Amino acid sequence: MFDFINPGLLGSSGQFAKFAQGLRTANREHYAPLRRLVSPYILRRLKTDKLIISDLPDKTEMKVFCGLSPEQAKLYQHTVKTLKQELTATTGIQRKGLVLSYLMRFKQICNHPDQLTGGGEYAAKHSAKFQRLAELGSQIESRGEKVLIFTQFREMTEPLADCLAAIFGRSGLVLHGGTPIKQRQQMVEHFQREDGPPFFILSLKAGGTGLNLTAANHVVHFDRWWNPAIENQATDRAFRIGQQRNVLVHKFITRGTLEEKIDRMIADKQSTADQILAGGAEKSLTELNNDELLDLIRLDLSHADTTP
Repeated sequence: MFDFINPGLLGSSGQFAKFAQGLRTANREHYAPLRRLVSPYILRRLKTDKLIISDLPDKTEMKVFCGLSPEQAKLYQHTVKTLKQELTATTGIQRKGLVLSYLMRFKQICNHPDQLTGGGEYAAKHSAKFQRLAELGSQIESRGEKVLIFTQFREMTEPLADCLAAIFGRSGLVLHGGTPIKQRQQMVEHFQREDGPPFFILSLKAGGTGLNLTAANHVVHFDRWWNPAIENQATDRAFRIGQQRNVLVHKFITRGTLEEKIDRMIADKQSTADQILAGGAEKSLTELNNDELLDLIRLDLSHADTTP
């Protein structure tokens, strides 16, 4: 964007890439020159700044660590071994495709084994995340509150809706990329009513922008996206002007798995953005060598909780 609005301000592409590479290992003070260069072009207003919005309630983000069911742990370990074997026989563009497909598989296993295997039951006992969601849903239902649940996977929306319908004793709403535009607005209006559905399940990309869902004061990120800005946009469906209650954000993370490492990467990205923008990048995953990649996705048994 800066190359478009002010060509040459940040040097050539090669010069900036070299500069950014140095920032990754530098301390906070090394961001100051970059911050001074870009700050005149950026107007950044934070909703948490009481000088801008005085009546917006607080937002509290918490990490919800989940274990692994025996079915999840077994399938995860098997998938790690399979990837290790396939990496030795794959190179070039085929390797990149292989890595991306397996990263998606690991995230699916962390959600529920049936998402990867194609089983249609989605029994809660086979997924620690489903069990934790049921516990959280019971607490929210007992207080008469509402919740938004975000997932990056469209195929997860209906199983999640079935799980929560059993907890709340009534059905909720589901929105994904296939939902017609007119129907979306009707769903929002229905959810915003005091007597409207108690939960709203949304695919991350389809529900991340343009929706006002302040009837909910709980937000659940059932699986993690690589980009913290996308998650923040989704959270802001509830944390926006019109919200009357404090917002609680629950970020589900499966211990000892790829998800815990994704969480660390997200935190690093957010920290980098905050340091550049407010004074306060990782190597492409497909470019990692085999040892780095296997270390990223390997199941860490010393941290993984397995649910009996």
